[in-house]
Amino acid sequence: MTWFTKWAFGNKAAVIFMIILILGTGIGSYFKLPMEFLPSADFPQISVTVVGQGYDAKSMLDSATTPIEKALSSVPGKKEIFSTSSDGFMKVDMTFDSDIKMKDAQASVQEAIAPIVLPAGMSKPFVVRLNTSMIPLSWVSLNFKDGITKQNVELAQEKILPEFQKIKGLASVVLGGTSVSQVIIHPDKDKLAKAQLPAQVLMGVLQGQNVAVNVGESPIDGKTSAIKVVGKLEDLNTLNNLTVAPGVKLKDVATVEVAANKDTLTRINGKDSLTLVVTKDTSSNAVDISEKVKKIADEIGTKYPNATAEVIYSTAESVVTSVNSMMREVLLGALFATIVILIFLRNIRSTFITIVSIPLSLGLTLFLLSQSGVTLNILTLGGVAVAVGRLVDDSIVVIENIFRRNQKEAFSKELIIDATREVARAITASTLTTVAVFLPLGLLGGSLQAFLLPFALTVTYSLLSSLLVALTVVPIMSAWLLRNTKLKEHKESRKLRGILSWSLNNKILSILISIILFGGSIALYFSMPKGAVGGSTASQLNISLNYTPETPIATIREKAIELEKFMLEQSELDHLILQQGNTEDNAKWGNVTPPTNVSYLVFIKKDADTQHFIDQVVSQKSKYPNADLNAGGGGFDGGSGSAITVDLTGDSSKNLEQAAADVIAAVKDIEGVEKVNSNQNVTKPGYSITVDPALAKPQEIAGTIRSLMNPTPIGSMKLENKEIPVVLDALIKPTTVSDLSNIQIMTATGPAALTSVAKIEKTNESNTILHKGGQQYLRVTALVDSAKLSKINKEITTKTKDLKLPEGVTLLVGGASAQQSSDFADLFMTMGISIGIVLLIMVITFKSFRAPIASMVSLPFAAVGAIVGMMITKTSFDVTSIFGFLMLIGIVVTNAIVLIDRVKQNEEHMTIRESLLEAAATRMRPILMTAVATICAMVPLVIAKAEEGSIVSKGLAVVVIGGLTSATIFTLVMVPTVYELLHFRKAKRQRKQLEAAK
Repeated sequence: MTWFTKWAFGNKAAVIFMIILILGTGIGSYFKLPMEFLPSADFPQISVTVVGQGYDAKSMLDSATTPIEKALSSVPGKKEIFSTSSDGFMKVDMTFDSDIKMKDAQASVQEAIAPIVLPAGMSKPFVVRLNTSMIPLSWVSLNFKDGITKQNVELAQEKILPEFQKIKGLASVVLGGTSVSQVIIHPDKDKLAKAQLPAQVLMGVLQGQNVAVNVGESPIDGKTSAIKVVGKLEDLNTLNNLTVAPGVKLKDVATVEVAANKDTLTRINGKDSLTLVVTKDTSSNAVDISEKVKKIADEIGTKYPNATAEVIYSTAESVVTSVNSMMREVLLGALFATIVILIFLRNIRSTFITIVSIPLSLGLTLFLLSQSGVTLNILTLGGVAVAVGRLVDDSIVVIENIFRRNQKEAFSKELIIDATREVARAITASTLTTVAVFLPLGLLGGSLQAFLLPFALTVTYSLLSSLLVALTVVPIMSAWLLRNTKLKEHKESRKLRGILSWSLNNKILSILISIILFGGSIALYFSMPKGAVGGSTASQLNISLNYTPETPIATIREKAIELEKFMLEQSELDHLILQQGNTEDNAKWGNVTPPTNVSYLVFIKKDADTQHFIDQVVSQKSKYPNADLNAGGGGFDGGSGSAITVDLTGDSSKNLEQAAADVIAAVKDIEGVEKVNSNQNVTKPGYSITVDPALAKPQEIAGTIRSLMNPTPIGSMKLENKEIPVVLDALIKPTTVSDLSNIQIMTATGPAALTSVAKIEKTNESNTILHKGGQQYLRVTALVDSAKLSKINKEITTKTKDLKLPEGVTLLVGGASAQQSSDFADLFMTMGISIGIVLLIMVITFKSFRAPIASMVSLPFAAVGAIVGMMITKTSFDVTSIFGFLMLIGIVVTNAIVLIDRVKQNEEHMTIRESLLEAAATRMRPILMTAVATICAMVPLVIAKAEEGSIVSKGLAVVVIGGLTSATIFTLVMVPTVYELLHFRKAKRQRKQLEAAK
């Protein structure tokens, strides 16, 4: 690697130009890089949703869920299929193997369900592929002075929506809250009875009306002409005058009106509003697009005086906040590293030379990231924050060696080149080992790789850039700035020599002490609770008000607006979106819920007390005794916990319900369990109509009753140049069993009461039917303290294992604990591969096994400090902590390599014992400098609040700080001890020869 240094001295002008170029391209790349909150990543899940207004859970299961489940059973790569069939909707969730390309999986799902024909009144199946890009960039509210009228909806659709769609870089702009206009035919049962017509006769009123049919060709006026019959239905008057029976027009037995579909409710800040949900593509800058969205929103009121548009939430604010906080931590880390170097070297010029590597390395890193298609997000910035302390390591070793040599030798270009050559192999090997730690991240699958790869690339580019700077720029600047500089002499540590001499003379005892310490730390690890990654303080909350299925929709909406009013009075609230009911627009995003569920999307003001707001909302529970009120950032009652699930499968609903009750009773009192509930403890009263097949066809009776009791789409017509649906309104709305019994249906002998062909029985059925792999199942969910996830999971597993389950019921514990185990296994596998690659690099570097093995001794001692650090700071062991251990592999071995490289150089003219003592004394300062600089650069991460979704957190920083502290101490003592032990015979022979020579 000395070639780089010699080239730099021979091309000083090129080096100067390279410095200017790197800084310029780095600054340019920073402003050019797309800025977003999270990198684009697919989750291994696809959902299929169908909306069917008027269909109950059983009907949705039979007509939509079952055929879709069967079609999806042949999709390649699937792991599990879960389905939910409920009143008015169904949803199938599929999980896939992590190595499956989700774009291909989505295509396979769409192909599988394409042939399925669903009954009238159901939407087409929507296939949803979950991706971080689906996270809305901005929410915009549209309000009008005269409310949500038909004209205002058209204005929003035809004028306002296109204004936003013009913005380049958007993936979609979805207009929500619009009630679809439709022509409603209201049958008059008295007039129908007088005309002796069944209501079913109105079902075919539009049949054959809107047509354009080619009937042939004929030579007319000497030219072959096409002849077609055209039917146009374009006004209500024509519709009213359609003939439904001989001598009877539609207006004689029904009234016709144009009205909006009121199946859903959308309100923003207490007003009926329209919403615009904006998402961007994967390559555009979130901040730039958000600014354009805000600019257009501000202009809407000027262009359209009756309308106002307001951006109620923008992720760009989170992006800017995250970028600024991470940059602040990077700058603080660089400042701390600079102070450390200055304290050790006590020379401003040397310190300046060293810290130049930070801006140069970052500049080159930003350029490489822009060329790699990586965005600027909390993970790439986290990589910079983690790497900043390591960026000066190579430069420290080089400048320290030049500094030390210059204290004893005359200053010259040759001295600088030779001093750089002495450490070139060590810093190259140490940098490559750190980089090698991140290479196996490419072997991880699915979303985990998508999240970790930008982080790994950032660290890799940073470290390789710092190595290049250390071998070229640092020597050149040293030649310029250190000439004629008086350097304070640095004295070697006699204490270290004394401690190391004792350890070398008492190898067995020192190794035994080290093993005891390591064993104790491992014991502590197994006793520590394994937690899940906790979320940061939420600025966006999800609140739900869920009523039992038999609750009238009117009551639900009244109570929903009452709670909305209470939340609007809270000082912490910034904006509030209320939604109730299912729409096809929501279904396209996989968002479907029972009509008895009300959801609130709450945006909290900056720096407001989120927990106080949650507590205030939860305090209102007593006012809604028939509802389940949940408030928090994704957890029950505002808890920031994680969910452990217990899935129960079987063929008997009764047995599943009994098993679920037993599981809830067994786990609800476990310490750390915040709440337990089952997804099948809600039923509603119903009536089962059993048709006598000898008297009527059940399918025909079902169709008749459905059309009588529910609005039924019967076609469409053009009205004001728009195609709008025509719906036959419900003819009857039975309020008693007698009303239900006396429903008039057509039989072979004419109109008759329903009870003449069927038997009516009262039932109590679930409003939700759940399947797992096509088999009925129930899920018990326990929300637990995320810091004690593994401990609670162990207790739940033990208690549920001892349960005596009903016949045919099987039990499986999963959820957050299963995901944790999977993530842990992947990262532990990555650590094992990383250690193997690091060992290989060192074997190539030192051309033997003994030196690398001695260097690797520092690894287990890193665990001692890391685990003790976690115990002291009460940090839970989670995925980010494991990532800290992964980083330690590269960082810790770096110091050992620098030490052993010096030993190998000394062995050319010294005994092993002398080589070890001299190397430890000589390399102590650069090892301490690099370690303390890295530790100090990590301090801001310990103090700062972790950004949501980031792997750079307090847990990672604590592990690195604790592990590097203990490893540095043990590296200076135990690595030489083990090294001499591995060369025991040679060292013993050399000592005897020295004694004989004396």
